[in-house]
Amino acid sequence: MNDQMQSEIATAPSLGLQSQDYFRQNRLPHIWCPGCGNGIVLRAITKALEMLALDRNNVAAVAGIGCSSRSAGYLDLNTVHTAHGRALPFATGIKVANPKLTVIVMSGDGDATAIGGNHFIQAARRNLDLTLIIFNNNIYGMTSGQYSPLTPRGAFATTASYGTVETPFDICKLAIAAGATYVARGTTYQARQLPKLIANAITNKGFSVVEAVCACPTHYGKLNKKSSPVSLLMEQRDKAISAKDAQLMTPEQLTGKYLTGELYNENRKEYSDAYTHLFERVHETK
Repeated sequence: MNDQMQSEIATAPSLGLQSQDYFRQNRLPHIWCPGCGNGIVLRAITKALEMLALDRNNVAAVAGIGCSSRSAGYLDLNTVHTAHGRALPFATGIKVANPKLTVIVMSGDGDATAIGGNHFIQAARRNLDLTLIIFNNNIYGMTSGQYSPLTPRGAFATTASYGTVETPFDICKLAIAAGATYVARGTTYQARQLPKLIANAITNKGFSVVEAVCACPTHYGKLNKKSSPVSLLMEQRDKAISAKDAQLMTPEQLTGKYLTGELYNENRKEYSDAYTHLFERVHETK
């Protein structure tokens, strides 16, 4: 977290809202499966909103299709539940039309990186001020367990009965390469860290990506003989290495691990500002 982010979070005016106040209480309890990590990620998002003391009327939450995308319906914000893979185009329109809104996009690993994959890299390239939270449970949960672009090589899925042979994306590396200016990764095991990463992402003036590694015991776990939610959380604990600790480790020690924490933070001109400047310049020449 840079000094500006720390200052903005520390000095955010209190609205008297707590994390639970950002939920539509009449929509609870949620319908996610027992042991699913989506609830932990959604709680982290509302905790980040509390930390930043954001007014519900000034926040828009956009979701696509999938288990995680149901999260928009639970939030007492300006919410939109869109088509499969199209959350980012909808969010782009909202942000360009009203740049003062804080716009948060919630998407699953399939929704964001398969059918929505090109939208993802184009949004990163533009550096529009959006915050994308990717709920990564390594599989398509809502449609019964097909493999996604983030399913580990060799893992089983309903569409990979003998194990996947494709190399998965490293979503954080892809985000950085495509132009995102804030990139972080957290896990549901590290539940206290996630709200801080999301708050930093929201504060960043540009396209921000937070990959939230979570568990799907119903499909991924069952198909890969890891149906215990506890065992999936322990796997996150064992595989997650903080970016700071990784600097002291060898490539061999990092084999099979993934980095967590803030992975990239760059200050670059944001798309809405650049577009507004272009608009003003064009009209000045007329």
